Amino acid sequence: MQMQATREAPRTTLRDPAYQAFTILRVTFVVVPILSGVDKFFNLMVEWPRYLAPWVNDLMPGSGQDFMYVVGAIEILAGIVVLLSPKWGSLLVAAWLAGIIVNLLTYDPPRYYDIAARDFALLLAALTLNRLAVAFGATTVVQEARHLKAAA
Repeated sequence: MQMQATREAPRTTLRDPAYQAFTILRVTFVVVPILSGVDKFFNLMVEWPRYLAPWVNDLMPGSGQDFMYVVGAIEILAGIVVLLSPKWGSLLVAAWLAGIIVNLLTYDPPRYYDIAARDFALLLAALTLNRLAVAFGATTVVQEARHLKAAA
């Protein structure tokens, strides 16, 4: 006799701790990339080009600050993609963080290993957001709205 596993639909209410975790991570990966991206244009939090490994700077045309303008635009875009599609946006953020980690690990080792470790933790959090997005069926804003409406 073969038993079929039944899968219970995930609870998608704000009272569910797992859904709260999903929401917290989603807000984080919308707000932080957008704010960091905007700051690449103004350097208010930090002078961003000083974190750019020389080998990366040598690959890119223009100055380190010119490269940071491109980085800022990509980070803003990544935050918007997380807002619209947390399943795919979280993977974009994770890949972006992997690139940042490589840059930091190869820039005057071990100078920025502490920041690389922090960014590795953020990468794992982005991957966690991806898994929660899959669990809650939050592939896109449209699908998410359907799930929330059905759960109500």
